[in-house]
Amino acid sequence: MTKLSAEDLATIYAKPTPRVIAKARPAIDAHARKFIEMSPFCVLATSGADGSVDASPRGGGVGFVQVAGPNQLLMPDRSGNNRIDSFRNVVEGSGFVHLLFFVPGIDETLRVGGRGTLSADPDLLASMVEFGKPPRAVLNVAVSEVYFHCGKALMRSKLWSSEKVQRSVMPSIIEVIHDQTGLGERQSQEVVEEIYKTQL
Repeated sequence: MTKLSAEDLATIYAKPTPRVIAKARPAIDAHARKFIEMSPFCVLATSGADGSVDASPRGGGVGFVQVAGPNQLLMPDRSGNNRIDSFRNVVEGSGFVHLLFFVPGIDETLRVGGRGTLSADPDLLASMVEFGKPPRAVLNVAVSEVYFHCGKALMRSKLWSSEKVQRSVMPSIIEVIHDQTGLGERQSQEVVEEIYKTQL
């Protein structure tokens, strides 16, 4: 397989239009705020000190990421696998973060970039209780870039189509990890869903 160079890319892709460049804004405006306030899901991307990149899904109730100002977002951290790859990258790596927000039913997405810091301030945690629990920590993003992506990727994928894959076509995540590692006991999807009910 031939590797493309920067010069090759210039021959394959046209230059972006001035409008595409100008849409990247330095702060959260009214449109971006509305989108974030409607979003129950985003992907958090971070970079490590060794140049590695991590991307992880984050979700909660609609508007679970709070817009604290035109250049500040607050994201609560809920129960997970405790690998904390993203947060290690924030405190040990570059500190740069990017968030890609999704709103079910809307094909466009919103990208927000900036620098992240972490807080476990008790008052802040107490202000972000959800599912009956405070978060374990809060990611504070100092926002420096915000822009909307067009809907082509989600339209091509038909992500919001009513045609959904039946969950039964895949084994449960615990069964998958058991097969991959030999660790733990095999447990059905029904058991996993019962576990999730107490661990959100």
